[in-house]
Amino acid sequence: MLYIVIAFLWWSILLYLLMGGADYGAGILELLTREGNRAGLKKTAYRAIGPIWEANHMWLIIAVVIIFVGFPDVYSLVSVHLHIPLTIMLMGIIARGTAFTFRNYDAVHDSWHRLYDRIYMYSSFITPMFLGIIAATAISGRIDTDATDFPSGYILNWFNWFPLSVGLFTVCLCGSLAAIFLAGEVPGSDEKWRFIRKAKQMNGLATLFMVLLFVSASLQGIPLFRWLFGNVISLIADVIAAASLAMTWYMIYQSRVKTSRFYAGLMVMSLLISVSYPHFPNIVLLKNGGSLSILDHAAPSATINALGIALLAGSVFILPALVYLIWSFAKKRSVVDEDH
Repeated sequence: MLYIVIAFLWWSILLYLLMGGADYGAGILELLTREGNRAGLKKTAYRAIGPIWEANHMWLIIAVVIIFVGFPDVYSLVSVHLHIPLTIMLMGIIARGTAFTFRNYDAVHDSWHRLYDRIYMYSSFITPMFLGIIAATAISGRIDTDATDFPSGYILNWFNWFPLSVGLFTVCLCGSLAAIFLAGEVPGSDEKWRFIRKAKQMNGLATLFMVLLFVSASLQGIPLFRWLFGNVISLIADVIAAASLAMTWYMIYQSRVKTSRFYAGLMVMSLLISVSYPHFPNIVLLKNGGSLSILDHAAPSATINALGIALLAGSVFILPALVYLIWSFAKKRSVVDEDH
């Protein structure tokens, strides 16, 4: 049952990266778009992502609940030593959701909407940024449980080049996912190629921050290269990720933009496998050489069994409902397009 719980944790993280990532990416693209062109992007993003934006956070909630119930030692350590980036990320989620609601449903269109737009855009950037920072810090081996001062215990562990590089890379990845997703939601070729150009820009920035990521890892003694290329599983996942990226752009240039989403998703899944496999079962690496394992630091068997049963039973109801939600809104959009 423990492995079922771990599988649910991994898949919830992946789905949050894919669905939530595209959601955040829409705000990131808006932030990087000239003000005169933002109205069209807002309309497209709301039409495509708006109906299911709340459902995206379900995957984050599931992941947090799994860690809280199934791996309390991990939850306790991370929530204490990374409470600053965690708080910033949660504030970003709350601010973004609030701004999204007010700017789309406020009946009075006045100067407040400019404030809503700014909050939405900046929180769309901040949230995935700190999500990447938290993930990178957990595996960087810089969490110091023996620290005797506040900066060493709660700031310097995450405020350094490697986590910041991963955070910026995560931002660009979200922007790229959103651009590819939205390119398949616009009818006109001019609008479509505008999103494709943004996807290129995000891919270029992601490559730049990936280089910075490897450099910073090398300077800080983090064996990132060995993690990603030093075992067969990660190496296969890297090859699949590279091939998926190539297929994504091949499909885009073949005017099969919607098909390209599959390969973009496969690329993200392969990257997650490549990064997470070398540490398994360790989920947090500590500065003193210790680690927290999701096998050795799991909750008692009775708790894990109850959690696994709850996850399996819940998926029977949640997954079909989610598929129906996405299908129903996709059908509604197609009917609207036909009417126009």
